[in-house]
Amino acid sequence: MWIDPDASHYLPILILMSIGFIIGLAMVGLNFFLGTRARIRTKEKFDVYECGVPAVGNARQQFSVRYYVVGIVFLLFDVEVVFMYPWAVVYRRFLSQGMFILVEMLTFFVILLIGYFYLLGRRGLDWE
Repeated sequence: MWIDPDASHYLPILILMSIGFIIGLAMVGLNFFLGTRARIRTKEKFDVYECGVPAVGNARQQFSVRYYVVGIVFLLFDVEVVFMYPWAVVYRRFLSQGMFILVEMLTFFVILLIGYFYLLGRRGLDWE
């Protein structure tokens, strides 16, 4: 047989990737042959478009560091929620084995609350 017995598990993945590649190429080809092309080339056609508002001023403006701090804090608390989902799913199953799972998550919350109150004390979430 031309396929190694250990590698035969990858055959469905290879087939799926091949089908996806063929469909992608078919869509691009159909668009190239059947799609309409602009016949008139005007300056407005190649002008910068941003939500219908013409560009004003320089695009290189400086942002406050607080903007990035708020973004990083958002990601931090977003990751906290990602860690809470698996814990909530297995909570009842492991609660019968002891209270360690509850103490572990409470410790996690306390550490995050300390960081949150530190951030509030330093006015890290204020814009002005």
